[in-house]
Amino acid sequence: MKKVLFISLLGLMLTLGACRAGSSGNTDGGSSSSVRPMRVVTDDLGRRVSVPVKVSRVVSLAPNLTENIFAVGAGDRLVGVTTFCNYPEAAKTIAKIGDTMNPNMESIVALKPDIVFVSTASQIEAFTKTLEANGIAVYVTNPTTLNGLYGSLEKLGTIFGNSESAANIIVDLQGRESEIRTKMNSWPGGGLPPGGRVLVFVQISKEPLFSIGKDSLLTQVVQLAGATVTTADIAEAYPKVSKESALVMNPEAIILSESPDNQEPNDVFKNSPAVKNGRVFRINADIISRPGPRLIDALEQIARNLHPEQFPG
Repeated sequence: MKKVLFISLLGLMLTLGACRAGSSGNTDGGSSSSVRPMRVVTDDLGRRVSVPVKVSRVVSLAPNLTENIFAVGAGDRLVGVTTFCNYPEAAKTIAKIGDTMNPNMESIVALKPDIVFVSTASQIEAFTKTLEANGIAVYVTNPTTLNGLYGSLEKLGTIFGNSESAANIIVDLQGRESEIRTKMNSWPGGGLPPGGRVLVFVQISKEPLFSIGKDSLLTQVVQLAGATVTTADIAEAYPKVSKESALVMNPEAIILSESPDNQEPNDVFKNSPAVKNGRVFRINADIISRPGPRLIDALEQIARNLHPEQFPG
């Protein structure tokens, strides 16, 4: 009898140990995740995150993440998104949990997600403790290059068990990027367009005047489109630019991240070659600002705008 009791207790101890190991990275809040098969994945911040082997319910705290999750074929597993998540159309019908910087924590917990996806390190500090205290994993994606974006899509494919779908979308995006690269390096006589690369100012906000800097993924995209970005050397993602500095930049083209309050170039550019020659281009702010598949749409639009001669017909 004593032997039977010992074996039973040993089995119980091993089971509890397995449950604790499976929930590593999360505080066990008593949810069902503590008894589900778990695995460890590494997010873009290098954090080791424990997630269920089969992920079935997730929340996105950023529009680009929502688009990326749909892109890898896992949109049906989104149970909560932000009020900014407006693409694809199906995202509009998913429960809203507040906006990106002010999500409603009670709403998120009530949805019982396996994982909450956040887009930047700034979000994680505020939310991680509360979410993990409720047994909810927090996964950060923060691509700063196009290759980083492809890597994020690949990781999402792995997390959702949709690696083939992720591989397909990555191949498509890389192919389109490669076509633009080829066009931007095929001018007669060398790799540069006649007259050199176009000097471009990207206006994110008219007043105050904000642009893109060294740490912005968009800077790489605009440069791939055959441009020299006037603010590329500023060591920030979205620097505020003084009017004195902007005046000296004297851009040949201006790209506007189009939104209701950013429809025209700042007045400081009124005598610039860009305005005088009508080379002011508007790109939908949602497409140009989100590190997701539609960023390649932005790349194609910018390249066509700056170098229409490379896109005959």
